Amino acid sequence: MDKSGQSRRELLGGATAALGAALTGALPVAAANDKTEPFMYMLNTSTIQGQKLSLVEEIEIASRCGYQAVEPWIRELDQYVKDGGNLKDLGKRIADNGLTVESSIGFAEWIVDDDARRKKGLEQARRDMDMVRQIGGKRMAAPPAGATDRTDLPLLKIAERYRDLFDVGERIGVTPMVEFWGPSKTLSRLGEALMVAVESGRANACVLADVYHLYKGGSGFTGLRLVGASALSVIHVNDYPATPPRAEITDAFRVYPGDGTAPLKQMFRDLHAIGFHGFLSLELFNHEYWKHDALLVARTGLEKLKAVVHASLESKP
Repeated sequence: MDKSGQSRRELLGGATAALGAALTGALPVAAANDKTEPFMYMLNTSTIQGQKLSLVEEIEIASRCGYQAVEPWIRELDQYVKDGGNLKDLGKRIADNGLTVESSIGFAEWIVDDDARRKKGLEQARRDMDMVRQIGGKRMAAPPAGATDRTDLPLLKIAERYRDLFDVGERIGVTPMVEFWGPSKTLSRLGEALMVAVESGRANACVLADVYHLYKGGSGFTGLRLVGASALSVIHVNDYPATPPRAEITDAFRVYPGDGTAPLKQMFRDLHAIGFHGFLSLELFNHEYWKHDALLVARTGLEKLKAVVHASLESKP
């Protein structure tokens, strides 16, 4: 129970129950290039990770619900290989399901001060990005893993380290995206991530923004208007409730788009204004949702996300 007196279960909203009956039959696969949609839609597998499905099952759910892409975690690729799977076969399965891999989630320690750890981190990143390449993936998140408690890392130094990471990815064919984490003491804001990308000296450098982290880190949302569309290919989308307050909120409080208080409509209008036509990736860590059928959760998230996008572009600010 949060401070508002509303249970986490209630945050699911009445729409979930209504959709449940509609999902008892087969679901059509949405057209991959719907011209009526201003953006593309991707499922980050964290949204249904609590259901303990295999990566293959998550891919099939994403396809069945009508997402155009799937965003797997490196640990899932590791498990797939450990279980005897072949990554190139997995890539073919993804493509056969009408999906692409526009992004992936890894935690290589590219940013840390310790030279030995950073070298090891770059080797891990090389390995991770090669796995992503084998399944046809294009990008991988580059968060400040391993340095979240540091307040003394100069942004110019971080930019140099991101440049090294970028060069590793460029040789492989996978682009690392500078990701900021709101709770981190290093790279917690959009402006910091942008500076790292700009000062890396790499023309194709890019950032990975996230609704929750924009809020948690205090960046707000107006700064997105200042970002060129070429620097944003993927945005993690979610919503957050009014309570608990920002200082106390955690990833677990992420809710479906439109079920919280984030200024999503204005954000989508701003993204549309700067010419963003990339992927909105639904990324939730809501433990309550994990208790529900994965197909229902993925479908509900996509329907709610599209509803907010359409409402934002049909209404005036």
